[in-house]
Amino acid sequence: MHHHGYLWTGPKERFDQEALRRPPHPEPPPAGSRPELIQRYREVASEFPTVDLPPLETAYWLIKPRSLVRATWEEAKEAASWLGEQLAEYAPRFASEAQRDTTQLARLVNSAAERLGSGADVSLGFYLERPSYLSLALVTCSPSRSIPELTCPVR
Repeated sequence: MHHHGYLWTGPKERFDQEALRRPPHPEPPPAGSRPELIQRYREVASEFPTVDLPPLETAYWLIKPRSLVRATWEEAKEAASWLGEQLAEYAPRFASEAQRDTTQLARLVNSAAERLGSGADVSLGFYLERPSYLSLALVTCSPSRSIPELTCPVR
């Protein structure tokens, strides 16, 4: 078991493009469906695996391009430490002053270490100034507990 780290930051409007953040339905629209529905399905089916947007289900980061993996760790505590470093770097830009609280951020890091140690994934999101959005994810791999059929993007 190991863990991959992912980080995405960008305009909130882009983050809100939920159709590109969820995998396409396993079955395409039936024959005779409206052309715009068929076209939209094709777009999502081709873009979801490659778009850099955070997936709605954290484990689906594993099907994204390998280049999106920021780092990989064997130990949960090391992965949680990276998470803490990212939180410290971005905290001054958090839109909510309450989320900048260092005690709360330390709790998030400790909780992440525990969750990763049990084989779970961690996903955090914060609104930043302007309005932008920060998404941080740590995905447990080999295998993913939530979607075991997903393969490791690195190994």
